[in-house]
Amino acid sequence: MRRSLTGTMGALIAVSALTTTAWADGVDQLPANEKKIYEVVDPQVPLGASAYKDFKPKKGPPWKIGYASSYAGNTWRAAALDAVMNDLLPRSKEAGLVSEVVVTQSDLKDAVQIQQMRQMVDDGVDAIIICCSNVTALNQTIEYAYKAGVPVFSFSGYVTSPYAINGAANHAQGGGEMATWLAEKIGKKGNVLLVSGIPGFASSDSFDKAAKEALAKYPDINIVGEVAGKWTDQVAQVEVQKFLATNPTQIDGILTQGAQENGVLNAMLQSGRDMVPITLGGEASAACYWRQNPEWIDAGFHIWPPRREMQQMWEIMLRTLQGQGPKVQSFLRPVLPFTIDDVRAAIPEDCDLNSTDFVEPKADGWFPSAIADQYFERPADPWKPVAQ
Repeated sequence: MRRSLTGTMGALIAVSALTTTAWADGVDQLPANEKKIYEVVDPQVPLGASAYKDFKPKKGPPWKIGYASSYAGNTWRAAALDAVMNDLLPRSKEAGLVSEVVVTQSDLKDAVQIQQMRQMVDDGVDAIIICCSNVTALNQTIEYAYKAGVPVFSFSGYVTSPYAINGAANHAQGGGEMATWLAEKIGKKGNVLLVSGIPGFASSDSFDKAAKEALAKYPDINIVGEVAGKWTDQVAQVEVQKFLATNPTQIDGILTQGAQENGVLNAMLQSGRDMVPITLGGEASAACYWRQNPEWIDAGFHIWPPRREMQQMWEIMLRTLQGQGPKVQSFLRPVLPFTIDDVRAAIPEDCDLNSTDFVEPKADGWFPSAIADQYFERPADPWKPVAQ
């Protein structure tokens, strides 16, 4: 996808509470172009050296992997799991790298996810990928896994444990850039509705904090309401509909996190109100509306591309199990703006307004191998087949 847009998109939004002024040992080892990604971060994101620099797995491949997801009720989670089961796992099996993947979901219950992870460790998995969890609730369990020789990889979010490796977009940067885009789009004044993801989860809170700080720079913009869409279109639609029905105040723009923008869009379409700018994070359904109404907005943002984020985490996991030595605790990717031309290239003119798919960056556009190599002490092709 093309990464250049006019206006305010090129620069990172520097907000005081989110700016890192001194690099930790881990990030300090990265090249200058990658360090820039960490200039605006949630202060809780671990930026130190990885505990797995000299890690060696309990045994060689093929490895047994656990995927402990906290939720399974939205299109984004389905796309991420599809990437594992129908792409990454088959390729890994063919290369002799992975034997199986054990999948669980905890329905947003920390205690259940903790039990599931501990069971995975006891059952002999070689690594665990977790998704979108509370930043501290799993830390003791992550240490339990570490002591058993099982590295834990937090996908599309972060945890604060020094024994985990985090991989995600820079959600603070994303919240700031999307909020700034919306503020400029509505003329630097007006009323904004904020639609959060799941409050208390790392990526959701990082996004919201940065977004609010960015909007605070515009004295004539007011956040007149906040609802939680739980990264699920059906939930977001209901919550936005309830807000619009009980709050007759004018809404000039809606700032929503990804994997729920189609629900927000449908709520506006059914409300009888004039359509307003809504931030887009890649859902093909909402992108289809944009394709059919090209004057509606002028930018979308890759901040939660499910298949690309899962591929990033999977390859970080493979590299770590191969002893390549990750340099950092947190692998952050920059938010990538996309345009109407990118949407036209990705979905057909007769696109589906109810699609459950996503418009995503190209396979080598999110975490290309040349960039990934810079994050490891002993980089190598993670997909190299095991000699038979």
